Amino acid sequence: MEKTPRGFDRYEFTDRNNVECSLQKSSIAFEDCIWLGCNDIGLKKFDPMAGGWIDVTLEQSGSGGISHLANTRMHLTQEDAAKLIPILQLFVDTGEIFPTTPQPSNSGRDAS
Repeated sequence: MEKTPRGFDRYEFTDRNNVECSLQKSSIAFEDCIWLGCNDIGLKKFDPMAGGWIDVTLEQSGSGGISHLANTRMHLTQEDAAKLIPILQLFVDTGEIFPTTPQPSNSGRDAS
């Protein structure tokens, strides 16, 4: 755990693909929220002539006023997070995101 420059709690981690991610308390004043997701957009394009997927470099903002905006993080309320907890817990316990129901067996039935 660490703090942002403005004093908000922030937890940094890497995902399965070694992408840097974070969970951060939001600065929104009227509701408790968090930000969750990748720190950078990781923008790529597919170019078969270049051999496949390549990184896209965005222009730097300068005197021409070029700017880009991409959001890679979810802004979750407490209610949003509460809805995700049982799904995430099931995934932790079973590796699934929906409960699996046993299929009825054919035992005792005539197969003809």
